[in-house]
Amino acid sequence: MPRAMTSNRHRTIALLVAAGSGNRAGGDTPKQFRVIGGKPVIVHAVDALAAHPAIDAIVVVIGAGQEAQVRALFGDRILVEGAESRRGSVRAGLEAIAAAGGADRVLIHDAARPFLPGAVVDRLLDALDGAEGAIPVLPVVDTLVRGAASAMGDGVARDDLYRVQTPQAFRFDTILAAHQAWDDAREATDDAQILKGRGHDVMLVAGDEGLEKLTYPADFARAEAKFAAARTVRVGMGYDVHRLAPDEQLWLGGILVPHDRGLAGHSDADVALHAIVDALLGALAEGDIGSHFPPSDAQWRGASSDRFLAYARERVAARGGSIDHVDLTIICEAPKIGPHRDAMRARIAQILNIAIDRVSVKATTTERLGFAGRREGIAAQAIATLSLPALS
Repeated sequence: MPRAMTSNRHRTIALLVAAGSGNRAGGDTPKQFRVIGGKPVIVHAVDALAAHPAIDAIVVVIGAGQEAQVRALFGDRILVEGAESRRGSVRAGLEAIAAAGGADRVLIHDAARPFLPGAVVDRLLDALDGAEGAIPVLPVVDTLVRGAASAMGDGVARDDLYRVQTPQAFRFDTILAAHQAWDDAREATDDAQILKGRGHDVMLVAGDEGLEKLTYPADFARAEAKFAAARTVRVGMGYDVHRLAPDEQLWLGGILVPHDRGLAGHSDADVALHAIVDALLGALAEGDIGSHFPPSDAQWRGASSDRFLAYARERVAARGGSIDHVDLTIICEAPKIGPHRDAMRARIAQILNIAIDRVSVKATTTERLGFAGRREGIAAQAIATLSLPALS
């Protein structure tokens, strides 16, 4: 069921656990698929991990029967089917990584903690320089008491008590061995306990209040309100045009369209994807496609434009943003765009890691006026709407 990982050994891999049912969150939708700020919780979590430069690969552990739903969000992300327990799901993910060549370090993270600051990852990886494991924690500040039959009992000292968060960072071979040696008759609430059970010390680093776990309906309501208050809307516009030429393939909207001519350009000349790239970069105020992929650079000769669009998507993620909507208009006399519209929408949504209902593809002609009307070329214009942190 999962796509195989390459056999290359990565230095640092993030293992995202998203196989739970999330019943306490309310409703019929597992909490990792609940939407906050315009995109599912699991997408927030993956985007946060993908934005950190020290993370070489991400493996997502999913529940049985969830592959199609996750593929619609992530395309070719590495997926592993989990088990009934969290511990079993983590072990399945670790063993899949080992089968693909292993890793030096692994960050085991819960999708239910989607808003991961990069500084926490920095602290965890720094701590691994001198330890086999490290976890983020927050001090306990509330008064703690014991209770029975609704009556208050004795107080509990808060000294040396901490709230544990994820991701938890480990030397890969050490945590894999710890999971494989764990007594299946025992349950562990997190991976640090499993490592500690093997006699290894676990370092503590400062966590972050933004990493609080989403469990109950009220947690989602607070997260949505906080997310909305801290966001701003950005809109960018892009435009591109290429001439039609014989002996060229016609790539439009990320798909190959049968036609007697194709678009000529330094790359594959997909005007539709190029327009979207410029719209995304424009919303970020980060220049245009030519400034990031100059035509003078030979490495982009004949390049597939989905690489450019994936790059723009990662630039949005690196700024902590989300892509709310893309509206594309293709301007040509031929070929007819209608028969290919849904395939284009699906491909663009796949590259951008967004739902297909956030992608609009339209087409128009110029009533036989101008270069498009004379069938000399094809133009495209796009508008992208982003949600970014207010200070971005």
